[in-house]
Amino acid sequence: MFSIQDIPFSCRGSWLNVSPVVAEHTYAEDLHLVSHQTGMHVVLRFTPSRPDVTVVATPSLLSWRHGTGRVELAYQSPDTVRLRGDGLGMRIAAAPATLTPFSGIYLYRDPVDGSHVFTSYETGRRYRLTLLAGELERSGGVSALGTAERHLTLPAGQPWEIAIEEYQAARRPYSTDVPFDDLHRATAAAFAGFVDAVAPWRTPQTPAAELAAYVLWSATVAPAGFVTRPAVLMSKHWMDKVWSWDHCFNAIALAAGEPELAWHQFQLPFDHQDPSGALPDSVTHSEVLYNFVKPPIHGWALRHLRRRLGRPVDRAELIRTYERLARWTGFWLEARRVPGHELPHYQHGNDSGWDNATTFDGDRVVQSADLATFLVVQLRCLADLATELGRPEARRWAGQADRIRAAMLDQLWTGDRFDARSPATGERRASTSLLDLLAIVLGDDLPAEVGTALARRIETHLTAHGLATEPVDSPHYVPDGYWRGPIWAPSTVLVEDGLRRAGHTGLADEISHRFRVLCEKSGFAENFDAETGAGLRDRAYTWTASSYLVLAAGFVHRGS
Repeated sequence: MFSIQDIPFSCRGSWLNVSPVVAEHTYAEDLHLVSHQTGMHVVLRFTPSRPDVTVVATPSLLSWRHGTGRVELAYQSPDTVRLRGDGLGMRIAAAPATLTPFSGIYLYRDPVDGSHVFTSYETGRRYRLTLLAGELERSGGVSALGTAERHLTLPAGQPWEIAIEEYQAARRPYSTDVPFDDLHRATAAAFAGFVDAVAPWRTPQTPAAELAAYVLWSATVAPAGFVTRPAVLMSKHWMDKVWSWDHCFNAIALAAGEPELAWHQFQLPFDHQDPSGALPDSVTHSEVLYNFVKPPIHGWALRHLRRRLGRPVDRAELIRTYERLARWTGFWLEARRVPGHELPHYQHGNDSGWDNATTFDGDRVVQSADLATFLVVQLRCLADLATELGRPEARRWAGQADRIRAAMLDQLWTGDRFDARSPATGERRASTSLLDLLAIVLGDDLPAEVGTALARRIETHLTAHGLATEPVDSPHYVPDGYWRGPIWAPSTVLVEDGLRRAGHTGLADEISHRFRVLCEKSGFAENFDAETGAGLRDRAYTWTASSYLVLAAGFVHRGS
């Protein structure tokens, strides 16, 4: 079981979910059917006939319970849910009360099959309710315009069953001979197979592995709109996009057990690569944004991904991936370097993924050690790929990596830390953000003394729950300050990996342990309060679940 307050009820492939979360940081009293086509849109409100119900959610079945009465909901397919009730009624209403020529939901009865259909301006889809057993108790607002309560009510006094389908313009009348109980049994079996694939290593020492797998499985959608492949959204709450670095952590977590899905995760933003080689900031059903980018962690991610895939990548696919990664790297070398400079720059904190980190307080446009580090790792990955593929560019990529690494150490290293620098003025500025310590990702490609100094500074960020992005004793620390204090999954995984490869395994082990315990206590939130461990922001975030799976698998495989 899981808390429906934290994690939406959904299934693999569906753009629908059921949740009390109806907007960013907004919780309703009732559960709602929410669609993520064209954005996050609340479509239908489910109100049981008794106010004092208990809601129980499992990966395959959602139920409202009161005494011996209950209503149960299960997925028949990604676009169809079935509900049945016995001893408990349910009012199903259009979530918005007002219909205008451009917004809201219209309800009509279809004379073809007698079903009732809710049509939504916001999603551009229809939601057909077909009665399979029992009778409607009442309806309201059918064919009404303007402001009206558009609803259908199922009775508490007799058993009933319905189907609700999401579709576009038309569909054949609903028909099925699959019993309700077979639906949730099939879903349970499908999810069990997924868990066994992605977390076969789970033990009592990794108690959150199954829930982490559910967060990933339930946030996966089928290709639609701009989403060109099966995709794991960051959440089926309001963070219902794929950002162009978040996807890397999901790909790594899925690689061993779901290699095809993992490969799709890595490639999806590259399907929208622009002519300059840049990846979009984010991709979702009806929107691709290019106003910012995300950091080039893709070489780092590809190395981890290929090690975990358990099978070789087809040569033609590897060539295509090499060419895409080369273009992405070229964007940073050509569009994000001042002529005569070796070091690339960010134009805003959003480009780094650390939107408001204190690194950017002095100047938004900066050369920073984390960016140089990611590019060095990516260039070395390209050099290895070029060698593997017999391409002549291997030496050029390696030379670029050496020059950027040397410039980072020469121009940004102070003797005990890295500064950020303005590419326009050359002015350097120190901050206390964990971002400035991400050069540890170079691992043993760093001089030993630099790695040791970074490890010492990383320890100052370590709280009882994990790595604070800003030290708790910093004057800039904010408990719910996004990248100015809270603990985040990606920074944890990147730092843990770099420390381990730099030889600081004791500190890496402790960081892994604290983060895993944090997730086991507080779930898979977007980020966490560094002092209390409480989950913050979106409470069902897939890169957090993936990071738990990556760290837990590493823990089990090391045997410690």
